[in-house]
Amino acid sequence: MSTRGINFLHQWIQNNVPETAKADAVSIHDITHKLFADAKAVGIRRDEIDDEVESLYRTLVDWIVHVHDPGLLE
Repeated sequence: MSTRGINFLHQWIQNNVPETAKADAVSIHDITHKLFADAKAVGIRRDEIDDEVESLYRTLVDWIVHVHDPGLLE
C-alpha cells in the first residue's frame, strides 16, 4: 500500500485535469500517460498508484464527470 501514490494521484488530478477534459477513451489515455510520466519524474512508480485504486480509468472518468459536471446523472 502506498500513501505516497494515492496522495500524488489526488493532488495530480486536482492540478492537472482541466475542466474541459472529456471522459472518452482517448482523452483518458492521454491524461493517464501524462500522469505516469509526471509520477516517474518525481520517483513514484506506476504500481504505487495502480495498487491504490480499483481502476485508474474509472477514477479519472468519475472525476471528470462528477467534479467538472456534477449535474450529469450516473
